[in-house]
Amino acid sequence: MSLKITIENGIKDAMRAKDADRLRALRAIKSMILLEETSGSSADGLSADAEMKILMKAAKQRRDSLEVYVAQNRPDLAEKEQAELAIIEEFLPKQLSDAELTAKITEIIAAVGATSPADMGKVMGAASKQLAGLADGKAISAKVSELLKK
Repeated sequence: MSLKITIENGIKDAMRAKDADRLRALRAIKSMILLEETSGSSADGLSADAEMKILMKAAKQRRDSLEVYVAQNRPDLAEKEQAELAIIEEFLPKQLSDAELTAKITEIIAAVGATSPADMGKVMGAASKQLAGLADGKAISAKVSELLKK
């Protein structure tokens, strides 16, 4: 079942349950899907990869907003963002742990043949493709940088 249909069914369920946080998060995802579909980049619907990118983008937006609200001491807004982020993460694959991320990036570094921080671009290109949806871009970048400095 496509993400769009899953989200639409989730919206109906959230409306029946009168779950405002879930409804708001699902509507935001649906809006992003519709924007992507009408942008003209895909003629026959979105691929699974495009759907994953939309979900990652939505999760990143919520994390960034959450950081800002916490820094500005706005717990009311931070709580809403945290609730939406939890709902969005239900649709994402399980994120890699720190140890798993280290192991995967170590494999990628060996495969690419990187030896110094100057090779970060090569490693990031491969890591971003292989770990898409499994880890946050900031976490990947930080781990690649840390491992290449050793």
